[in-house]
Amino acid sequence: MLVPFVLLVACFAAWGTAANMTDTLVSTFTSVFDDMSTVQATLVQSAYYGAYFLLALPAAFVNQRFNYKVGVLLGLGLAASGGFLFLPAAQAQTFGFFLAAIFALAAGLSILETSANPYVMSMGPESNATRRLNFAQAFNPVGTNTGVLLAALLIAPNLSPLTQDERDTLPPAERDALLTTELDAVMTPYVGLAVVLVLIWVGIAVTKVPGLKVGASHEVDTRGSSSRVKRLLTNTHYSFGVVAQFFNVAAQTCIWTFTITYARDQIGASPTAANWWLQASLIVFLVARFAMVALMGRFDSRVLMLVMTCLGVVGCLVAVAAPGMVGLVAVVALSACLSLLFPTIYGIALEGLGHDTKFGAAGLVMAIVGGATVPLLQGQLVDSVGSAFSYIVPAGCFVVIVGYAIYTLRAPRPIHETG
Repeated sequence: MLVPFVLLVACFAAWGTAANMTDTLVSTFTSVFDDMSTVQATLVQSAYYGAYFLLALPAAFVNQRFNYKVGVLLGLGLAASGGFLFLPAAQAQTFGFFLAAIFALAAGLSILETSANPYVMSMGPESNATRRLNFAQAFNPVGTNTGVLLAALLIAPNLSPLTQDERDTLPPAERDALLTTELDAVMTPYVGLAVVLVLIWVGIAVTKVPGLKVGASHEVDTRGSSSRVKRLLTNTHYSFGVVAQFFNVAAQTCIWTFTITYARDQIGASPTAANWWLQASLIVFLVARFAMVALMGRFDSRVLMLVMTCLGVVGCLVAVAAPGMVGLVAVVALSACLSLLFPTIYGIALEGLGHDTKFGAAGLVMAIVGGATVPLLQGQLVDSVGSAFSYIVPAGCFVVIVGYAIYTLRAPRPIHETG
């Protein structure tokens, strides 16, 4: 299992890179395109996470019909195609083309994530599946840090510091040349990522990876889709987990998308310096993720989830009440609170689903649509009342996850279905 596991870990890092390069595009496009508001630029996140929502269920059918390896390869191939689409998007110089490229990239990553997460959980006993997934997910922030680093090194330095009014005074040829330089900078890291995805695809394609299935029984599940949906919806342990995952991804997307905006507004950071603040945030996330994996060997993951989400509420309120350096430090520290949430919610919600696990996994990935919707609300608050108060939105998201943590601690643990 070692080689397949290492290749899957590379997938976790790859989609982390894509997600966090995309976080930086909101501030990038507001600078590059004429008269673009924060809300309009946040459509980048709607395209990205909307694709996750739309493709997760088809991915579950692929996994049900074939196996996880087929799902992983399909996802990698589609994601690579989306990355290569950034090349014609940069040449076309239209926001809509970039949205299409982002959607295609995220569609592939949705299939990849829907397949890879339960695949990792199936590579060993269910008793430590949540911790194993946390370990694999610990390499996701390696990718997220890489994504922000690429944005800081390849995109931010090529963005002009000129204001929109100053851009408008440039001669047309000079203005067009500036736009070309900036959009080529956006394109470069995405095409590079596409090349990496192709290499991972080749590695998995030529490696003997067993088509594992979740649960003790490997028999084909012949039960109807309608009864499966009913079972999942009436399973409070699972359905509340989907709601918690929706707000977890919403909080994560809100916090990271507007870290750059917060740094620029509250301490007057330059675009490059603001990107480094986001980089610091993701380093915190990376260190905290490995720390949480270690702590799970001694403490109940549900207790850790409760503690970190309560701290998340406090951190958001500090960002609202103390704008400036104190608030920005609080925003960066919020990444520690986020670090264990996705894999922990994912693993806990899937407990005991048995034959329904593949479709349950799809529902949890579909919950990523929280990143497509809630940031629009925060973007509206940024435009209307400022970036500091806008952090009341992720505070509300953390409150919902606090509720789920309390519920999981008070409710009995689900019994694993074996057949």
